[in-house]
Amino acid sequence: MQKSKNAKYPSVKTVSDIERISMVKEIFSTITGRYDFLNHFLSLRRDIAWRRFAVKKMVFFKTKRFLDIACGTGDLSINACLKHRDISVAGVDFVYPMVKAAGNKTKNKEFCGRINFIQGNALQLPFDENSFDVTATAFGIRNIPQKAEALQEMLRVTIPGGQIMILEMTFIQNRFFKLAYYIYLNFLLPLMAKIFSKNTAAYYYLADSIMNFPSPEEFADFMRETGISEVKIYPLTFGITCLYVGRKK
Repeated sequence: MQKSKNAKYPSVKTVSDIERISMVKEIFSTITGRYDFLNHFLSLRRDIAWRRFAVKKMVFFKTKRFLDIACGTGDLSINACLKHRDISVAGVDFVYPMVKAAGNKTKNKEFCGRINFIQGNALQLPFDENSFDVTATAFGIRNIPQKAEALQEMLRVTIPGGQIMILEMTFIQNRFFKLAYYIYLNFLLPLMAKIFSKNTAAYYYLADSIMNFPSPEEFADFMRETGISEVKIYPLTFGITCLYVGRKK
């Protein structure tokens, strides 16, 4: 199999779905302690702005409930609660250390009773149909091999007229920045991560998964093919990240 540059994890193009799921679970279980710091540091804190932009686009009009899939350490959930004071949030992640870290961040009274984090599978969400005004995932869909099934589950639990939102990184399309971004992803990012993370290989995986993610137009078309309507693309920071917003008919 084609290996990443440090030969620990194979390229996402060469592994089976089962192998990739196992690989992702191992990666995110080993970087939890430095996850927030490295996200902010390696993105020059742009990840904070990207989440805030997504939260501003959220519209709650019926259930006042938000579902955060692949919630990680809970930053999108927290931002949603701070911006929309009348909502409740459910966060789901299949990596338990992430769920535990998210819970630890929301123990104060400000979030008491408003956010509930649970370990769960994005392909088998433990919620009834038509349960949420907004269903979203931030930097999660890239790590799910069965993307169509994940989007269909998002549709199932979202109310008619509700939003399906995907915030995800992709390989930059701007021809003036492509080379610089390639160098950053494949050389500078792992080099900087090596200083702070015990699992530097995780950041080679990060680069590989970003470079193999569909272009914004391709992914928006993919969302439409799964039944999501009115899909709009919002490029952020020169197209390094895109917010995709669609609706359930």
